[in-house]
Amino acid sequence: MLRISNHYVSKIVFVLLFVEVLVLLGAAYIGATVRFMELGQNASLPNLDHHFFTSAIAFTAAIIFSMSAMGMYQLDFNEGLRHPFFMKLMPSFLMGFLILTLVFYVAPDLYFGRGIMALVFGIAAGGIFLARMVFFKSSELRFLETRILFLGSGPLAKECSDLAMQSTSYHRYNIAGFVPTPTEELCVPSTSLLKSREGESLVALARQYNVEEIVVSVQNRRGGFPIKDLLECKLQGFKVTDAATFFERETCQIRVDSLQPSWLVFGGGFDQSFVRTFMKRSFDIVCSLIIMVLTLPLMLLAALAVKLEDRGPVFYSQERVGKDGAPFFVHKFRSMRTDAEKGGKPQWAQKNDPRITRVGNFMRKTRIDELPQVLNVLKGDMSFVGPRPERQYFVDQLIEVVPYYNVRHSVKPGITGWAQVRYGYGSSAEDALQKLQYDLYYVKNNSLFLDVLILIDTLKVVLFRSGR
Repeated sequence: MLRISNHYVSKIVFVLLFVEVLVLLGAAYIGATVRFMELGQNASLPNLDHHFFTSAIAFTAAIIFSMSAMGMYQLDFNEGLRHPFFMKLMPSFLMGFLILTLVFYVAPDLYFGRGIMALVFGIAAGGIFLARMVFFKSSELRFLETRILFLGSGPLAKECSDLAMQSTSYHRYNIAGFVPTPTEELCVPSTSLLKSREGESLVALARQYNVEEIVVSVQNRRGGFPIKDLLECKLQGFKVTDAATFFERETCQIRVDSLQPSWLVFGGGFDQSFVRTFMKRSFDIVCSLIIMVLTLPLMLLAALAVKLEDRGPVFYSQERVGKDGAPFFVHKFRSMRTDAEKGGKPQWAQKNDPRITRVGNFMRKTRIDELPQVLNVLKGDMSFVGPRPERQYFVDQLIEVVPYYNVRHSVKPGITGWAQVRYGYGSSAEDALQKLQYDLYYVKNNSLFLDVLILIDTLKVVLFRSGR
């Protein structure tokens, strides 16, 4: 895995993205060259200068953005190039074409003609298909596997190994075995234990089994914990990873049930510097103004639909908990009946909630009900990306049962967030725990890069009506 602005990115996905950028740029130049040759304009070939390069960059960016929004970089090697791939590729190119049309309308100097565009799109589609075929075929080769060893044989080691065996999308792990420690119960098959000869070091054992990475999955590190052996392994070039980092890397979550507070204190991340705050606030203002201008007609129609359905109020304002626990009122289009909480007691929203109106059901699926929150962002109560704000009633309950829940209040809440694009609908304390683990990952690793990825994933969630 690579770390870009603190966020874990698969090396395979990064390389695939780089190759496809080259494919798309090459398709633009090949298409233009073929078109000029068809027209007998060989003398015009030198005109493919920096001006055309800008057009090629616009084409590449539009297609890459569209493919990302369609989830084409969330790879599944078991799926391969079967039907779902083409069901995503064609809409991606259609979306890219619409984006380019808008770009050419705003900046007509970038326009490079219908004939060239048809050739470019055809060549690009073929190039993307070939690139994907090579990558999916190469995924069957063993050189993409990482051979790992688990230090520990208890519940945490079993949990880590189960996670490693499930990693079929971006990584393939080959588990060499488990090195037991005297203080833990045995929770893994005894046949998978690695038994070293008397006096043999952990380094020798790792070399014997051709290990590349050692995952320290010991819950209790008191008494007999081989810290010197691990240091020697590190000095000899073996990658040494603790269980919390392994979970963070593989799931893009921070697991709270097996987390040591010192890991949060001494680990990296949690950037709240002036530069980060300034960049995030600028990002929020720009995104909110753009969204407000682009969706103003849609918001007017939504307001009219809400009003016509039951003659009730158009907007719904509710107190939520913001940064540092400060209360504020969040604004949304009303999606529930006016008597949704007639008993006076707050209730968890549920999937297929009977209190939701017909118009409200459509707005929730398409996220239109969230649009008025851009006013909260402009005011400064919220950010565009961040943990979703919760009501004080539920916050008080969750703080009692969910460890580290208050950590999510160290940043501004957001209209969309990492938990919303990575986890489905939530309506219980267990769901709140799962979402918190994603929120903690965001709080720890938040950056402009991660914000952009979340916005792209949010578009995918809206298009496919997934998530919450």
